[in-house]
Amino acid sequence: MQFDILTIFPDIFDSYFNESILKRAQKKKIIRINTHDLRKWTNDKHKTVDDTPYGGGAGMILKVEPICKALEALNKSQVPNPKSQTNSKSKIQKKIKTRTILFSAKGKVFTQADARRLVKYDRLILICGRYEGVDERVAEKLADEEISIGEYVLTGGEIPAMILVDALTRLMPGSLGNENSAREESHQKKGYLEYPHYTKPENFHGWSVPKILLSGHHGEIEKWRKK
Repeated sequence: MQFDILTIFPDIFDSYFNESILKRAQKKKIIRINTHDLRKWTNDKHKTVDDTPYGGGAGMILKVEPICKALEALNKSQVPNPKSQTNSKSKIQKKIKTRTILFSAKGKVFTQADARRLVKYDRLILICGRYEGVDERVAEKLADEEISIGEYVLTGGEIPAMILVDALTRLMPGSLGNENSAREESHQKKGYLEYPHYTKPENFHGWSVPKILLSGHHGEIEKWRKK
């Protein structure tokens, strides 16, 4: 899967995307992450991406023009698709499944079900808002959906973008060291939370590991975990 992230602060992503599971997934070519500086698609010498809101009010609003130009450019770019096959007679390649997401405080709250839905796409284009918000025409005319990661306000959409990339990558075969990890995690179905975990030492400050986990009775351990 390819992630294309539109932001005015592309360097924010460097540290998180170059560690642990996400780093390995990129190295194994399971995912590809491209960060794009929205200022690239501005026309003035100051590379202006925002302006004051019509009707007055506090803060600045990200402009629709550079976002529209960025999306037009990205949609024209080629995306390698390992699933696609070229017919030797027609020379027609299967269409890349792409979805454009705007991160917004008023968007639908992101869930594990959304992660399972979105991981079926070949490419996601992620628009990170900033300042007071984004021109509403981006949500109305350019994005396929709006996503929020919770009922609170953040400085920008960069952290939500990291969360979405992380959540989807974990669902892709080969990303995790143990594939059972993803199958047994919380939220795999509504109301399901993973069981508690313990490791050595058996007793710490008088806080003991539940005896059932030390019993060796796998059937009883399984019942305990389900409960």
